[in-house]
Amino acid sequence: MQRVQLVSTSIASIGYDAETRVLEIEFKDSGEVYRYSDVPPAEYEAFLQAPSKGSYLNQTFKTREYRYEGIR
Repeated sequence: MQRVQLVSTSIASIGYDAETRVLEIEFKDSGEVYRYSDVPPAEYEAFLQAPSKGSYLNQTFKTREYRYEGIR
């Protein structure tokens, strides 16, 4: 999956596959990548548009409790 680099203090990049509705998030400090399932396209767009990616992740995205797995 192709990921786009972000301007963020905590998130290095995110990628999205609209066909499978999978979102990947790569973290800067650890290099860990998490893959989230059943994420609607509007959620990905909201993530990209958020002024603070880290705040959006913690305050909005994580509260929706998408299934996820660490892949690296």
